[in-house]
Amino acid sequence: MAKILLLYSTTDGHTLKICNRLQQVIEQQAHQVTLAPVKDSRDIDLDSFDKIVIGASIRYGKHNPLVVDFVNRNAQVLECKSNAFFSVNIVARKPEKNRPDTNPYMQEFLRQISWHPKELAVFAGKLDYPRYGFLDRLMIRFIMLLTKGPTDPKLVVDFTDWRQVEAFGQSVTHSLG
Repeated sequence: MAKILLLYSTTDGHTLKICNRLQQVIEQQAHQVTLAPVKDSRDIDLDSFDKIVIGASIRYGKHNPLVVDFVNRNAQVLECKSNAFFSVNIVARKPEKNRPDTNPYMQEFLRQISWHPKELAVFAGKLDYPRYGFLDRLMIRFIMLLTKGPTDPKLVVDFTDWRQVEAFGQSVTHSLG
């Protein structure tokens, strides 16, 4: 049984939902998962884990600066452990942008950090117009208009491929060592 740390940064809660599913898949393989937000990571002993997995959402083209800070501050520890990183973003709804090597946000993130994650994944996120505040709804609708996405302000669409999430959870357990 391995001890796996699953850190996350979420904007509207969907990355946490993905992490909860990953936790279920990993724990079904008899591994222990500690799930925690990146903002609370200073209190965590990273050395006590066999694997560290980090998931982060995108808002307005950027991952939360706390994620970049955490990774850069702990790059040496991360490099010495089995590890993985995944990004959650709406642009990944497009087949030509749903892989780590084709997703612009993943590529930008990798250029900002000194860490070289051993496993990468990109998951399409959730569009939830009713949940957004006025300005976010306006900005996201504008972005969707430019990228030929849905713009109905009452629309809720989960673009996440949950089979892909489960497969990533399986790969997390199979790549330990």
